Amino acid sequence: MTDFSYQLYSSRNFPPLADTLKMVARNGYKQVEGYGALFNDEAAVNELEANLAATGLTMPTGHFGLDLIEGDPSRGLAIAKALGITNVFVPFLMADQRPADSEGWKAFGKRLHAAGAPIRDAGLNFGWHNHDFEFRPTGQGDLPQDLILAAAPDLVVELDIAWVQKGGGDPLTAVAKYGDRIVAAHLKDIAPEGECADEDGWADVGHGVMDWPAIMAALRKTKARYFIMEHDNPSDHERFARRSIETARKL
Repeated sequence: MTDFSYQLYSSRNFPPLADTLKMVARNGYKQVEGYGALFNDEAAVNELEANLAATGLTMPTGHFGLDLIEGDPSRGLAIAKALGITNVFVPFLMADQRPADSEGWKAFGKRLHAAGAPIRDAGLNFGWHNHDFEFRPTGQGDLPQDLILAAAPDLVVELDIAWVQKGGGDPLTAVAKYGDRIVAAHLKDIAPEGECADEDGWADVGHGVMDWPAIMAALRKTKARYFIMEHDNPSDHERFARRSIETARKL
């Protein structure tokens, strides 16, 4: 049986973190994925490490800001070592920092490749987590996701399935195209049109419009080892955690 993971960003509006970890473990998860705000200082990392041990959860994957990876890779590696993270993903690029054309995205891919060298040298995976903008063609007709990966041959992929679809891409096509580089996937669902407005149009996994049986069947043919539940704005994070893992266990 797959050990499903839970992106702790989903519960950022439901403190304290210690209670969230207990909730996640109570609902059958074995893993969690951390994100930058949880790694702000040494005390926060130490507390997170202790809470993971207390709940029996592991954290094999984590989201790290590019500023940390480029500016202080030794600190990033120290955080990863303390928490048991073996897969480091850069998760986002602010709108005002995104390249304007294909050449810019190629250059960004080279930048990621260079930034990841200390991470890879330490024996960890270094990768990129997409949103929607990587699947919107440039003015030259190229997909930023393709340009990034072509320029960064050692970069692995954490594919966020719902963001692919939000960007106008087809999840099954993306899984097939990037399958040899996908090591993790975000399982996130999109609510039917007009529903879940109070949750920004997102849905619990299996309660939206995504074809999860087909998507999971395709993902299981890739190198993906980590399947992480995420909801960007649940009104009830335990409901999301519970219903999503119930769906995933049937796939």
